[in-house]
Amino acid sequence: MAKTKAIHICSNCGAKSVRWEGKCPSCGEWNTLEKHIEQKNTNPSISHKLNTETKPKPINLHKIQAPSNERIAIKNDTELLRVLGGGIVPGSIILIGGQPGIGKSTLMLQLACQANHKVLYVSGEESPYQIKMRADRIGAHNPSCAILAETNVDQILSEAKRISPDILMIDSIQTIYTPEIDSTPGTVSQIRESTSRLQQYAKSSNIPVFIIGHITKEGSIAGPKILEHIVDVVLQFEGDRNYLYRILRSIKNRFGSTDELGIYEMVKEGLRPIGNPSELLLSQSTENLSGSTVSCTIEGIRPLMVETQALVSTAIFGTPQRSATGFDLRRLSMLLAILEKKCGLYFSQNDVFLNIAGGIKVNDPAIDLSILAALISSLQDIPIDKKICFAAEVGLTGEVRSVNRIDQRIQEAARLGFEQIIISKYHKKDAFKSIKGIEIKTLGKVEELLTELFS
Repeated sequence: MAKTKAIHICSNCGAKSVRWEGKCPSCGEWNTLEKHIEQKNTNPSISHKLNTETKPKPINLHKIQAPSNERIAIKNDTELLRVLGGGIVPGSIILIGGQPGIGKSTLMLQLACQANHKVLYVSGEESPYQIKMRADRIGAHNPSCAILAETNVDQILSEAKRISPDILMIDSIQTIYTPEIDSTPGTVSQIRESTSRLQQYAKSSNIPVFIIGHITKEGSIAGPKILEHIVDVVLQFEGDRNYLYRILRSIKNRFGSTDELGIYEMVKEGLRPIGNPSELLLSQSTENLSGSTVSCTIEGIRPLMVETQALVSTAIFGTPQRSATGFDLRRLSMLLAILEKKCGLYFSQNDVFLNIAGGIKVNDPAIDLSILAALISSLQDIPIDKKICFAAEVGLTGEVRSVNRIDQRIQEAARLGFEQIIISKYHKKDAFKSIKGIEIKTLGKVEELLTELFS
């Protein structure tokens, strides 16, 4: 006989509790405990016994044969290729999360038609007719792509074993369920069990599985945290509906770097990979405007030229406002304090607004010097030549610090037609002495920035 037992599982950390509590005793999050019915087999006659013949045995590391399967290439999508580390690893599980309507299903459908392999696309949210309409709209066609509208994980795996596809796609994991668990789809137990079965299928058949996941209002992937531990790769699909650009970030990758990102442009025909995002992120205006500077940042192995826009105006209300889009607000406050302490420029009675153009988020500290220049430019209403760019970190002492891969940054600036780049004087000259076509100026302190550009 099967004995049922009601427990409560935290959707954030997966901790179990015998009763419901408003605050999770493990992670401290509020309103995350969800009721779950567990069935426990109490008949000892049907208890599972370990089969010693099929029991896995330890193998010496040097005797393990690495599989000869190469990564699955992706046709016409160099951005996803870069984020995944060079292609799709056979037998891997890839989780893609993002806001509703950001383009997750469109990205997966394009991949299904560009992979040039047999693909089984499972949709629990749309009918085959709706998927066909999207495929016709974006011009994606693949005779080897099969569409299955199913939410039962047992039926999905049964069809997958029958068809034996090269790639399996699930849209989305929150709609998949197993009838063995008495709870609705999207709950912690259903997501955990369904993902575990998909993982067993992927590892045993050596077939990669893509899983689309919803996100919560806080921006994290919905479901238990164990979901991100089970999968091999976690990708975050970001973007703003007010912009055409979409960014694919790697949060976890067992087969590559987590510093890479891919940039797409949302057009009528679907998502178009952007091979050279620097030209799109920079302003097309040729007029020099105050408060606008250009910085060279590094995302993964790719140098990006981004435009920094600052607006400093007199505070109308009593308390000055501080707002930053695409940049850490706390770091902006630190940079303002450096300007007040080291340069004698006071922003205490001014509103300060900072924006990274293009709708992207920058965490590279090499953008610090560019932000300082933009703030000073807007405060004094003095424009900076658009042929000048910056690449340096600023310390709390006002020191202009060196950044990594300065040679790649300078080469990218020279390639895009910049005439001058301002960097730290603490870089080794050997790193960039052979680069031609751009003037390199070095600074040691923030005070030198005032005399160099605003004297």
